[in-house]
Amino acid sequence: MNYPKIILKKGKEISLKRRHHWVFSGAIYQMPEILQNGDLVSVYSSRDEFLGTGHFSHGSIMVRIISFENREIDQDFWNEKIASAYQLRVSLGLTENPKTNVYRLVHGEGDLLPGLIVDFYNGTAVIQAHHVGMHAHMKEIANAIKNTYGEKLAGVYDKSAETLPKNLGITSNEWIIGEPKTDLVQEYGATYKIDWEKGQKTGFFIDQRENRKLLASYSEGKKVLNTFCYSGGFSVLALKEGASEVHSVDISPKAIELTEENISLNPDIQGKHESKVADVVKYIREIGDDYDIIVLDPPAFAKNLKSRHNAVQAYKRLNAEALKKIKTGGILFTFSCSQVVDKSLFAHTITAAALESGRKIKILHQVTQPADHPVNIFHTETEYLKGLVLFVE
Repeated sequence: MNYPKIILKKGKEISLKRRHHWVFSGAIYQMPEILQNGDLVSVYSSRDEFLGTGHFSHGSIMVRIISFENREIDQDFWNEKIASAYQLRVSLGLTENPKTNVYRLVHGEGDLLPGLIVDFYNGTAVIQAHHVGMHAHMKEIANAIKNTYGEKLAGVYDKSAETLPKNLGITSNEWIIGEPKTDLVQEYGATYKIDWEKGQKTGFFIDQRENRKLLASYSEGKKVLNTFCYSGGFSVLALKEGASEVHSVDISPKAIELTEENISLNPDIQGKHESKVADVVKYIREIGDDYDIIVLDPPAFAKNLKSRHNAVQAYKRLNAEALKKIKTGGILFTFSCSQVVDKSLFAHTITAAALESGRKIKILHQVTQPADHPVNIFHTETEYLKGLVLFVE
């Protein structure tokens, strides 16, 4: 194809031949001077071998490869990519499940599309582009989603204003196709309201679906503390499965409002629920020792390597405090969604917190993101969510 040509330094083609999707600035030998952020480019080795086509941007990661085939990036390309991602979700049993009608359709490099997230909410697709090049194809992507779902699709919402650099001037989100028929979804038979326009991420933390179900399996007759609760996903399922009492805590009044609304959408809940707007770290220092289950699901404390050390210390302090306070025989669900804090470092951090707490602790489960957030074996950066379920004596 006639895309601008980038040539790599000798030996720097190895990562692309191993199907890693990123080309770093230090790997580039020659490129046109006129390239703009988001331009499609073709990448070649020093021996003039075609390696891939991707989006260019100035910065540390200069190219994000979207095709290792030498082909045109047209509507057919997007149709094939979206259809392929959809077929994986079909095989996972997610597309025709009346009790769970929310799932991730495209997970960035995990579905071979760097910088693209698409979540499906009971007929509505919500897109977040994390790169200007991907955002330039928004109409083609939306059309591909429409071609895949047909009449099952009510609308496609572009929610990229939060994920793209501010200097691009994209300050508002918009409906590209149609509009939603409903803002209610089902997860394991529980009902939730989704706020696409003002909510965090695409509106719901889909990546914790299986971990919410796991928590629910331990919840019957238990008193549960759900911290950083956002829309109350863990709280709702715990109560649905018979928790005697659940307390939901978040520093955001909007999150608490959404949690309470989601509780009210499930009238079969019998247990007691209380919610509180509070700083979680300060709140945990003041709680009693009567919680059977505590959930720690904080936002990413570390967004980059520079902030990793401070993030690790924050994880340690938070977990140590929770481990000190939880009831004897209690269970702690603790998570990190920081991509720069890998499984090994997270486990080491929780071990340090356990030692500080002075409690006897056993690991019951080591958990991660669900299969609709696939990890690309050639691009392990797609693995980001990690968690431990701990039994505390």
